[in-house]
Amino acid sequence: MNLQIIKDTDGQDEYVLLPVGVYRALRQQIEEELSDLALQKGQEGDYEPFDPADFVQNPVALARIKAGIKQVELARRMNVSQAYLSKLEHAATVSAGQVKRVMDSISVPATKP
Repeated sequence: MNLQIIKDTDGQDEYVLLPVGVYRALRQQIEEELSDLALQKGQEGDYEPFDPADFVQNPVALARIKAGIKQVELARRMNVSQAYLSKLEHAATVSAGQVKRVMDSISVPATKP
């Protein structure tokens, strides 16, 4: 199996890309294990659901993720490039004006390309 590892700017492993079939098999195994654990403890839902807010620090990225919008779509709504939006999402600080512009753009309905 060939896995691709993506490193962060410090050279540390940050993401792993793997074939969809492997992902689905792993996901199914994880769900089965969690289900078994819940049954053993006699409780359903004994684990915390994934919340992006626990992992995403940037308010622009978090707002986009919670809205379920891809970078390309939000960039189109903001009339900026996807590259600019990516830089904004990876910035250490974001101004209140930038966050407002993003939030206003998120509330605009999607347009056909």
